[in-house]
Amino acid sequence: MRKQDTPSSLKKGESINETIKTVIYAILIAVVVRTFTYQPYNIPSGSMIPTLLVGDYLFASKFSYGYSEFSFPIDLPVFHGRIFAKEPARGDVVIFKLPKDGATDYIKRVIGLPGDHLKVVHGQLYINGKPVEREKMPDLVDDFGVHHRQFMETLPGGVKHEILQDGDDGPLDNCPGSADCTPPDNATEYVIPPQHYFCMGDNRTNSADSRVLSQVGYVPFVNLEAKATFIFFSLKEDAHFWEIWKWPADLRLSRFFTSAQH
Repeated sequence: MRKQDTPSSLKKGESINETIKTVIYAILIAVVVRTFTYQPYNIPSGSMIPTLLVGDYLFASKFSYGYSEFSFPIDLPVFHGRIFAKEPARGDVVIFKLPKDGATDYIKRVIGLPGDHLKVVHGQLYINGKPVEREKMPDLVDDFGVHHRQFMETLPGGVKHEILQDGDDGPLDNCPGSADCTPPDNATEYVIPPQHYFCMGDNRTNSADSRVLSQVGYVPFVNLEAKATFIFFSLKEDAHFWEIWKWPADLRLSRFFTSAQH
């Protein structure tokens, strides 16, 4: 004879089922939010200094440029191209999938638009034959006390942002031209193809970006994932997020809820 369920066993079973449902609903809500609205990212490298520092945590809007197959947290090739597409503006700080593998997240600033001619000569950026305006600023002193040469750059269209340029004749300070950033056809300028963008780090001396065609190159519109919006947490480079005992000394409170664009 089958043992009759007791009220307590029924309540226990119902409680487990409700817990499972709650967890599933929470996961689904998190996936929807992450896919269609905002997604958190952290900054692991110094390529976007001084705008973004190692240890910054930021939110990026997934809807700013519409959605593509790269908008999903897992590989779901449900469609090609973009839906609800809106092109990025020059100066936007964007997250994109690295073109050569379609998997690695990169964050850089959109510098060149489709059809632009672009080059860097002795550290000076030229867009469509004109030097981009830059103004010397006080040196930036990093968390380790190292001084870096800093400029305020004004892009065509008026977007102003700070850059670091520690030297004028490094491997990426003459592009095209140096061995690290010469196109296969030995062109003297980069010519941005249709539906592609030229993205650079604000730390111009130490950024693997579109200047290096073999590593990053021109970024297809479809590869854009999100637009960086604001920093919600920041911790000095020599501390880990889980080292809570270091927070009193290493939190960068002045960076909390500040723009991730400029």
